Amino acid sequence: MSQTNTAAAAASAKSSLQSRLGTLMVIPWAGEYSEDGADMPFLMAYSLGDGVAGPDAGESAVLAMAEEIGLPVGGTILDVAHAPKVAVTMLVEAGKAVLTMRYLHAACPVPDQWTAAARSRGAVYVILASRPWPEAAPGSVVDEETLRAFAGHPEVLGTAAHLLVPLSSLRG
Repeated sequence: MSQTNTAAAAASAKSSLQSRLGTLMVIPWAGEYSEDGADMPFLMAYSLGDGVAGPDAGESAVLAMAEEIGLPVGGTILDVAHAPKVAVTMLVEAGKAVLTMRYLHAACPVPDQWTAAARSRGAVYVILASRPWPEAAPGSVVDEETLRAFAGHPEVLGTAAHLLVPLSSLRG
């Protein structure tokens, strides 16, 4: 099971895009990656669809956010290590993951399996879902079946940005 985590908007002033995004959440999990069979640390960011103009506007706002940041949407995985103009970082320290990108700064607790996979790979697979997920609201516990149904749904994956984000460190 995974615990949902609320993300804080990076800018203090609410822009039109931010107000349409609504509440941004993140949820971590680790699991076998079909490419090599080893554990992969995943972190999905998604909107609850509770922005000022509703879920449809939230979905278009996430897509606009992805475009503004330079993230491709669809099945292509962007390796951020090889995309210097894409400002997305991932810090893993003291049992927490911190994802930072424009409009999103989220810190969430991560399980030991997730941390071990992140350290082993040196990167985290981040999915920025454009489809809202209002059922996974702040503080709710999401069981594996529910997570798998949403995160593995072809329409969710096909309209999401997929990133491989290298780990940053507080150590010099």
